[in-house]
Amino acid sequence: MLSPDDATVMVGAVSTLREQVSAAALPLDVPDVATARATRAALLSQLDDYVLPRLRSLDAPLLAVVGGSTGAGKSTLVNSVVDADVSASGVLRPTTTVPVLVHHPDDEKWFLDDRVLPGLSRTTGVAAPNEGAGDTTTLRLVTSRSLPPGMALLDAPDIDSVVSANRALAGQLLSAADLWLFVTTAARYADAVPWELLRQASDRGTAVAIVLDRVPPEAMSDIRSHLAHMLREQGLSTAPIFGIPEATLSPQGRLPEGDVARLRSWLTALASDSRARSVIVRQTLEGALGSLDDRAALLVTASEHQADALAKLERAAEDAYAAALQNVEQGMTDGTLLRGEVLARWQEYVGTGEFFKQVESTVSKVRDRITAALKGAPAPSGNLGEALQTGVAALVLAQGQGAPLVAARAWRGLPGGDALMERSEVDLAKPSPDLAVRVERLVRDWQGDVLDLVRREGKDRRTTARIAAYGLNGVGVILMLVAFAHTGGLVGAEVGIAGGTAVLAQKVLEAIFGDQAVRDMARKARQNLLTRVRDLYAVEQARYDAVLGDVDVTTDQARRLADAAAAVKAVR
Repeated sequence: MLSPDDATVMVGAVSTLREQVSAAALPLDVPDVATARATRAALLSQLDDYVLPRLRSLDAPLLAVVGGSTGAGKSTLVNSVVDADVSASGVLRPTTTVPVLVHHPDDEKWFLDDRVLPGLSRTTGVAAPNEGAGDTTTLRLVTSRSLPPGMALLDAPDIDSVVSANRALAGQLLSAADLWLFVTTAARYADAVPWELLRQASDRGTAVAIVLDRVPPEAMSDIRSHLAHMLREQGLSTAPIFGIPEATLSPQGRLPEGDVARLRSWLTALASDSRARSVIVRQTLEGALGSLDDRAALLVTASEHQADALAKLERAAEDAYAAALQNVEQGMTDGTLLRGEVLARWQEYVGTGEFFKQVESTVSKVRDRITAALKGAPAPSGNLGEALQTGVAALVLAQGQGAPLVAARAWRGLPGGDALMERSEVDLAKPSPDLAVRVERLVRDWQGDVLDLVRREGKDRRTTARIAAYGLNGVGVILMLVAFAHTGGLVGAEVGIAGGTAVLAQKVLEAIFGDQAVRDMARKARQNLLTRVRDLYAVEQARYDAVLGDVDVTTDQARRLADAAAAVKAVR
């Protein structure tokens, strides 16, 4: 048995593990998460209900939980052992809903507080008929001098109850036991449900005893032999078997005294012999501690899957909006913005089609013609500016509307994403309702920045005079055009027109600012627009980020769990 000092060290390590298990949230619906969640819940229950209480109180009474299938006779057995009506019995199912813990009066201090089963409230005394029926949150404490000090019996709900809350409570109570006292019958001892729990007991090293109830006397030997064989196959060869023959109950509803005498004597011996009691406690406690490794490892893996799923969801949203920004950038330089209306307004701005026929002959003459035309009569830059504004806004809006569709489609194909989409308060597959308004404002603000850029570059007296000759708005519009002019993506006659557009617009600006200044201004104008679009899309992506921000998964969750489990193993 652990020494008090060793137990204190172990309590510290197990408490840390318990904290990490509790903090190990598994919110994303990834594959196998149901198993991981069940493992986490069961592990927390066993740490709270048994491991930590037992480590803190090694000398506390031995707790034997009486569990079994519906109608196995658990309550009748408990009443018969203590020779009193402490637990309700009868033909109605389920009979036991509120678990009943029977203990010697001298042991009351061990059970009144929340040392064991802290999640259950306490009530005392034998229940009145139907009192507390259906209540799975209460533990009823009943004293009996028929039980010696050092031993307590806990009558649990049916492990296969039709009421799911009863089944869950039965499993929780069995995990809190020093000793599992399984009650079964000759007709049901091979049922699947109890054997699943018995396999868990074997895997975790839990001490087990079997009560084989309602056995026809002539079949007792054969059934005991077969049951013993099944127990050996599951690694439970040391589990004692107490056979109780089929018999008529007494008027008080109890088993014949002779049929329960051997079981009562065995329980009394355990309670009276501190060495024998410590053997049982040590076996179950060490088994429970030993089982922590595999269950903690499962939670570590599950936490890694959660973090991986979260990272993929984050990347999916990031990639969707990064692609949208990239498409906008490409649309700014591949000629997309120079199609249709913009081309028509540019022709209107600089003259008729005859104007473009002179491009190949001599750019200087064309430049002079533009200069003269602009000096003589300000060109209609407003229409061209509006066409550019409309084109830029349409490009930014189209990509902003497509990005959430791409992100939503990716999320629905990723583990956990579909459930997050359903729980989201906003429709993540659609852009924000005011996106179009914000895009229009963005383009207007950007056009204002371009005009400010022209003013800054033209602050000397000579350049200012040239800008004044052309008109500030006109120069600004031409700068926008230069920022977008490129022949990539255009076909046929559009190439010549756009190419001419680029050359002509470039030459006009070079006449004012010089060639290097024009290149710098065009680059700044493009970069300014991209920065604004990036910020706009970041706000849109933040809707996805907000949903993920509510997902309680941390990247170091798995590591902290693994470290805590390793610390327990090191001091075990």
